[in-house]
Amino acid sequence: MDSARGAVDDATELFGRARAHLAGRDVDDVQIEAYDLAFSSAELHAARVAMDYAAIPADPTDAAFKDALATTFCAEALANLTARLRLRPTAYGLRAAELTTPGLAGFVDSRLGPAKLAAVGERIRQGHGVLPPDHLDDEKTLMRETFRQFSDERVAPAAGDVHRNDTMIPDTIIDGLRELGCFGLSVPERYGGLKPDDHEDSLGMVVVTEELSRGSLGAAGSLITRPEIIARAVMQGGTDEQKSRWLPGIAAGNPLVAVAVTEPGTGSDVASVALRATRSVRDSTSGWLLNGAKTWCTFAGRAAGLLVLARTDPEASPPHRGLSLFVVEKPSFEGKSFVCESPGGGRLSGRAIPTIGYRGMHSFELFFDDYFLPHNALVGEDDGEGKGFYYTMRGFSGGRLQTAARACGLMRAAFEDALRYAEERHVFGKPVAGYGLTLQKLARMAAAIVACRQFTYAVAGMMDRGEGQLEASLVKLLSCKTAEWVTREAMQVHGGMGYAEETAVSRYFADARVLSIFEGAEETLALKVVGRALLNG
Repeated sequence: MDSARGAVDDATELFGRARAHLAGRDVDDVQIEAYDLAFSSAELHAARVAMDYAAIPADPTDAAFKDALATTFCAEALANLTARLRLRPTAYGLRAAELTTPGLAGFVDSRLGPAKLAAVGERIRQGHGVLPPDHLDDEKTLMRETFRQFSDERVAPAAGDVHRNDTMIPDTIIDGLRELGCFGLSVPERYGGLKPDDHEDSLGMVVVTEELSRGSLGAAGSLITRPEIIARAVMQGGTDEQKSRWLPGIAAGNPLVAVAVTEPGTGSDVASVALRATRSVRDSTSGWLLNGAKTWCTFAGRAAGLLVLARTDPEASPPHRGLSLFVVEKPSFEGKSFVCESPGGGRLSGRAIPTIGYRGMHSFELFFDDYFLPHNALVGEDDGEGKGFYYTMRGFSGGRLQTAARACGLMRAAFEDALRYAEERHVFGKPVAGYGLTLQKLARMAAAIVACRQFTYAVAGMMDRGEGQLEASLVKLLSCKTAEWVTREAMQVHGGMGYAEETAVSRYFADARVLSIFEGAEETLALKVVGRALLNG
């Protein structure tokens, strides 16, 4: 492990020099460089977490396995970083001759040699794909086992039908999660949730999300994302009365909720939201009229509560200070389209957007036409006007961490299925799993999964200490991009069967593609969040 730490230190020094060369530049003038630095930063963070994980005491067999996977990931991360710098060294103020050191080059070559990778893959085979211990405490281990069983017994059997037939999530899953208190993971105990009143517990949310996503991203893994976002936003900005009115229901999963932030013309540029909220009085009731459109509102049909970001001050400068957050209560609808009217007048309609994956919850386009809301639907009421952007960001910070957990669960499902199929499928006289190339794939997949998982756990701990906002973006960047690669490799191991809809791995591949798009698109996070912090931090 000493050689790994030395190599990571060398790579970090190169990264630091490249960053210093670009410091102070407008990120939009150096987008390619900033994008590459963002991913390099994510991989370096994950590499250090992986090394710390390998250093946690364990029995000799597990310790050796952890070391092998951690150093494999570190070598991959450093190879990626040097490849990016080597592609355009002058853009980073470097010379080609400076882009490696004997220790760095020697470590990468030794860890990524075919024989070394194949040996790690064989260790995975002999262990039947069981990854090293995650070192969670007893409480979190029990949570993992509980939701793993639920995922195996209720989620996985329904996942294929939900995906192939584009149906709604069955009540057996939703009702089961209600019984387990799953919707209250981010709601304090005093409001009927599971989160301790005196401290955060992001790790519990991560563990549960990972296990549900292993069963199905669309049919279970994302069900608690929207309650998470809304609960955090309401806790941040809601009045005492609003917290007492909304949070117990969110915790109980009744009503189910959704988030309406993205608009057709803004994408991830939240500050440019244009849906208007204007003051109005209806039947002596003061309130607001909503007019405009939202898109990619996942679960908006079934949900009976929508968190809606709207522009209340079109003249505000900067523009994000003119945004406010509302909770819109509406009837729940089962289908792929709906129309409803506000008790105070106005119309809300929705239409599900057909998608290639991530099915079960349905993502909607919404249209508000003079839709009236009473003033107490404004989060924070008078004190919340103009603060919607900040409340939304508070909710999304946990959403990005949770998306990383979803990616980890999806990767594990793909990895487990790939190994199982590779052992069962024989070609040219022996199982697919027995070939060197397959063994190398399994080794690299397992190393990536363990590193992303441990990085996610580490960021959860940081967020519980009031830190880790930037790291939440980093772990989302890395885990979601990695999930695309892992599911692709798992699909490839299946050969022709991987392309068949009847095989679960084809669903994993389609589902993984959405991860780098929602909860902050990859490019927006890499440039506007991470890149800006790297160049101006």
